[in-house]
Amino acid sequence: MFKLRECQYICQESIAVNVDVSILILNYNTCRLTMDCLRSVYDSETGYSYEIILVDNNSQDNSVETISKAFPEVLLIANSENVGFAKGNNQGMEVASGRYVLLLNSDTVIRKDTLETMIRFMDSRPDLGASGCKVILPDGSLDKACRRGFPTPSASFYYAFGFSKLFPDRPKFNGYQLGYLDPDDEYPVDCLVGAFMLLRRETIEQVGGLDESFFMYGEDLDWCYRIKEAGWGIYYYPQTSIVHLKGGSARRRPFKIVYEFHRAMILFHKKHYSSRYNSMINGAVYAGVGVKFTLSLLRNALIAPRKVPTPAQSLNVPGEAGIRNESKAEVRL
Repeated sequence: MFKLRECQYICQESIAVNVDVSILILNYNTCRLTMDCLRSVYDSETGYSYEIILVDNNSQDNSVETISKAFPEVLLIANSENVGFAKGNNQGMEVASGRYVLLLNSDTVIRKDTLETMIRFMDSRPDLGASGCKVILPDGSLDKACRRGFPTPSASFYYAFGFSKLFPDRPKFNGYQLGYLDPDDEYPVDCLVGAFMLLRRETIEQVGGLDESFFMYGEDLDWCYRIKEAGWGIYYYPQTSIVHLKGGSARRRPFKIVYEFHRAMILFHKKHYSSRYNSMINGAVYAGVGVKFTLSLLRNALIAPRKVPTPAQSLNVPGEAGIRNESKAEVRL
């Protein structure tokens, strides 16, 4: 399906054959968060078989040594450079043997029933190419990215300029974050979040892997767009949930992260929408992204860093957890 890129080494204790799901986790300087994520997977109560493939993007916090020692059964791919989210996950898919592939962020914690619930659901719906569960932030609120519409120019405009907040119950103004839908109901959606996305192997073989033009944002939107174009369904299924710490220790983001976030907006629009609209609308979209990028840099400079709760505590008691400081972590948000 893909050509395996050069990496420092691949270490493994064993390779699973004919497993139900291959769980792909990308790590970049988030050793402790990743260890908590792995523990939550191994605490799963499921009759389905799984393998874990961990791709490390040249972490400098001894992640490779620490994780390989603590979890020798994990298939670990150690890159000699940070190749980004899309490339790293594509590397994992190259060696995955599962009939499903699960993209799972390193800064997440899954519940004991998550794998069992989601795989059973996908088995019951052969028409679906991908599904996602409910994703909760450490304060107990919904991670709104876990079920979205596509960011059309109109949907993006209403979202960026606050109309979706002014009219939360109006579908016209909430086409992106779907705020008018109950997060506890299940329904088809346009897009899921790359922090937890369960995909059928046949779907990946048909549409291909993640677009490596995207470095660490937007590739999940693009993937979902291609999945739906190929005729597969995408479904939000909140019968189980995970906690997403979303961004390590600080709300203040490095310039690279802010830049890639906004670059992804331009890439997605150019790839899927620019040919549908005239130059005036396209120009307005690009100008709007530019303004948002500038405002984000200014806002970012004024925000003080914020510590976040530990994953395990967040899962049990949202909003009342202890504190962890994963310094300088660049977790994909």
